[in-house]
Amino acid sequence: MDVLLESSRRSDVAVELGPETLDLVVSALCRRLRRPDLALSAALPASRGLCFSPDRRTYRTLVKSLCDAGMLDEATHLVYSMLSRISQRGCDADVAAYRALLEALCAAGRGADAEAVLGKVLKKGLRAPRRRRAFRTPELAGKSLEEARRVIDEALVVGGVESLASYEAMAGDLYEEGMFERADKVFDEMCQRGFRPPVSMYDAKITALCGDGRADDAVKVLEVEMAEKNCVPTVRTYNLVMKGLCQEGKSLKAVRYLKRMDKQVGCVANKETYEILANGLCSEGRSPEAAQVLDRMLKWHHRPESATFGSLIKGLCSLGRRYEAILWLEEMIGHGRAPPDCVWASLVSMVTRCKPRLIAYEDWKRTLASIPDELFLYLAKLVSLKGF
Repeated sequence: MDVLLESSRRSDVAVELGPETLDLVVSALCRRLRRPDLALSAALPASRGLCFSPDRRTYRTLVKSLCDAGMLDEATHLVYSMLSRISQRGCDADVAAYRALLEALCAAGRGADAEAVLGKVLKKGLRAPRRRRAFRTPELAGKSLEEARRVIDEALVVGGVESLASYEAMAGDLYEEGMFERADKVFDEMCQRGFRPPVSMYDAKITALCGDGRADDAVKVLEVEMAEKNCVPTVRTYNLVMKGLCQEGKSLKAVRYLKRMDKQVGCVANKETYEILANGLCSEGRSPEAAQVLDRMLKWHHRPESATFGSLIKGLCSLGRRYEAILWLEEMIGHGRAPPDCVWASLVSMVTRCKPRLIAYEDWKRTLASIPDELFLYLAKLVSLKGF
């Protein structure tokens, strides 16, 4: 952090520190190094020195990491420092950070402290001024963890000044943690209050379902729930569903969504879409179908990654489709992608009828003699033309 600060003050170094950079630093310290104490003591003072405020994601990451590390007092002080962000319109997406602290306090048997934090949060802005005089802090002490969670959810989202951002943050957080029942309850409450769910909320639910190995349920969200709410899926939505299906070995079902995207106005498959499908088909041994997907990808002027090319070529080699494998090798080199050793090994093993294995360049002298002359000359020509 000190290096970044020093670089930002130098005129000869093009380093611009802002909320996004700070969020990356805090995420690395908290999630990768598991040092929320270091992030709290270094990152936040740095933001004050550079005259900008951390965004909501930074606060959320810090509060959650501090709670996971058992540093509840530090997390409480951090939440109190966030209260100035609350307005009469509510606390919006900050409810995710508040909920993390409140649940951690209740889980540690500090229900009274949780009540104090919740009371301050609600009085600061979640409730309208005319209701403050009659306001009573919800009771959390003495309740079970499940009961406390229910009270916290109702107090933060339902009992305060509702906003779409609050509902979205709360439901998204619950979906990410795999608490589908609680998340669906918040989702239904939001709809009853007259808010229209954005596509991002459905994306969060689909991501969580696919991560839980429930791709078929994610398909129902796309085809049933979104249709009932007249919510139009985006390319990201389709990509999430297709990725989940491919991970569960249902790539042929995922390919069908390409036609659906073609029929939807303004929804054009992107590079990620084609690579998800191609890699999924190759992983199931469906290399000819993957070749069709990649062919369409190239027609739309998307450039596949080396790994995608390599998976297709190895798959075609395993099926003994020599001609197609060579054509895709030429296509790969034509796009400036250097074939790795495993691709060359697959080509050699296809021709020599030996088992696939990695073959380094130094080992080729012992195997090239068994390759037909026409294939050897063709490969040599390709390599010499592109300088690989």
